Amino acid sequence: MDADASNRRVGLLLWVIIAFSGVVFTAAELQRFSHPPKDDGSISLLVVGDWGRKGEYNQSQVAAQMGIIAEKLEVDFVISTGDNFYDRGLEGTDDPAFEESFSKIYTAPSLQKEWYSVLGNHDYRGDVEAQLSPYLRKLDNRWICLRSFIVDTEIVEFFFVDTTPFVDKYFNDPGEEVYDWKAILPRQNYLSNLLKEVDSALKDSNAKWKIVVGHHTLKSAGQHGDTQELLHQLLPILEENKVDFYMNGHDHCLQHTSSMTSPLQYFTSGGGSKAWRGDINWMDPKELKFYYDGQGFLSLQITPSQANFTFFDVFGNVLHQWASSKPLLHHSAI
Repeated sequence: MDADASNRRVGLLLWVIIAFSGVVFTAAELQRFSHPPKDDGSISLLVVGDWGRKGEYNQSQVAAQMGIIAEKLEVDFVISTGDNFYDRGLEGTDDPAFEESFSKIYTAPSLQKEWYSVLGNHDYRGDVEAQLSPYLRKLDNRWICLRSFIVDTEIVEFFFVDTTPFVDKYFNDPGEEVYDWKAILPRQNYLSNLLKEVDSALKDSNAKWKIVVGHHTLKSAGQHGDTQELLHQLLPILEENKVDFYMNGHDHCLQHTSSMTSPLQYFTSGGGSKAWRGDINWMDPKELKFYYDGQGFLSLQITPSQANFTFFDVFGNVLHQWASSKPLLHHSAI
């Protein structure tokens, strides 16, 4: 019996060590997708967020205009900034909402490209693993959704960051909502590892442009305003690593904001369906470059030397354009 008990103790000890190691060493490299540029070295894409409403609230109309613009720009892929399925994500991999809000809505030939998607807070109210499941890609091979990952197009790297677990309110004051935190807890370990992964990936990047994509706002004049947790924890990493642009959804509007303290530019594209008309908070005009509290989407055309952003409304009208340039020559430090 003593020998058996001793063996059980050793076995338990080994299990604890293995389990503990699994927690401690979860900071692995972010999964990476390669998406080569066009022959001329350029990349074109659309950015849309907060859309999944089975075609309602003008989602279908926005989708139709996306198809038209995507054809003109010959887009390489689409980025979704989260809140992909309302009101509470997907119930499972067989949830008809996936086809009713995605496959049957974005039907234009020009949109039959990869959709790189992050999760929003509404997605976390459903079965997160279902939305991340490779099975959905069998249903629609465009769908690529992970918590955090990288898309490398050679001239630009996109760093997709899972922002929902940063927000204290969802944990401390969720009200009647139930969030799917299965893979998040213990929360501080998850956030610490994620921040290390993002920081490390940004430092390792040799791309001409660095763009970070998340669901939640960093700076916003919209209903949700600034996300303080991200300003304190994520923004310093972005600034230190000279990230060029941060793109997000969450606020149901279209918005371009600059910073008084760094070259970082912020683009909100959360007008994929239901918008919040008349919802705007004051922001310094030196920072708020553009705000439209309606439906629409964003396009980005980027080359090694130029990045062109254009916001479109639900009718396909151009609302705002902005460009940034970089010298073609790299001066590498000796």
